[in-house]
Amino acid sequence: MKLLVQGPRAAAARVVRRVAGLPSPLAGRTVMVTGASSGIGRATALAVAATGARVLLVARRQAELEEVRAQIEDAGGAAEVYPCDLTDLDAIDRLVKDVLAAHGAVDYLVNNAGRSIRRSLELTYDRFHDIERTMAINYLGPVRLTMGLLPAMRAQRFGHVVNIVTWGIQIKAPKFAPYIASKAALDTFSRIAGREVFFDNVTFTNMRVSLVHTPMTAPTEAYRAMRGLTPEQAAERVVRALEDRPLTVNTRVADLYEVFNLVAPRLADFTLAVAHRAVGDSAAARAVASPPDEVAEVVEIPAPEDDA
Repeated sequence: MKLLVQGPRAAAARVVRRVAGLPSPLAGRTVMVTGASSGIGRATALAVAATGARVLLVARRQAELEEVRAQIEDAGGAAEVYPCDLTDLDAIDRLVKDVLAAHGAVDYLVNNAGRSIRRSLELTYDRFHDIERTMAINYLGPVRLTMGLLPAMRAQRFGHVVNIVTWGIQIKAPKFAPYIASKAALDTFSRIAGREVFFDNVTFTNMRVSLVHTPMTAPTEAYRAMRGLTPEQAAERVVRALEDRPLTVNTRVADLYEVFNLVAPRLADFTLAVAHRAVGDSAAARAVASPPDEVAEVVEIPAPEDDA
């Protein structure tokens, strides 16, 4: 049985393909991108469409999705709009039914839609809805969608899922407990699922990204001077993950801190406890009023650089 090529061989194949001017392996495939109305999702949809793939645009805001579709079609690409509230599990089931009826199967899925909350636990004691909201969109929604599309992927013996998660899974940074926990759940689910479907030619990639500058980062003052990716730069890396299908996409900074957590866990705790005290909550996090329950692309904690 021919398995999907991953790792260094895939990277080498990508270099050869680009030098020779060969088409992307995404060309002619069906790629679903969630959270496609703005930010990373929108940039990813445009970048994927440029490879020759048909892009299925998923988000709550239909008007914004129509704008993305028009931009793709104006550039000669192909896209379809599927409005869906990914916190509504019944709506996800209807989405899956409609998509499979129209396309038979989805070849690639990008689970990008998500919710990031940066707020200390002392400001969260009476805000259990923060945990419920992040779990709903960051874990339950992607898992429901993946489970709905997975049987068709396995039946056609081809499929790949890219999850936009967070480097916080490795660092375990303060002020992000609900967010990182929800992303860690998706990360773990996908690694185990990948092992169960290994012989069906279906694979998973967890992209543990760091800071991406989008409108969602604006309320956090500490982010503004931090170095990070643009949505377009992040989208380039998503396309690379779709084409090469690595198990994970990490940053070197997070890899080093993961080792630090293992080798000297108490010292790692002390270091981040000091950082937690030194950098306070944003004005938005300290606000008494609950912020709007919006679903948007992922926003990450700051780093001196991103090496993903």
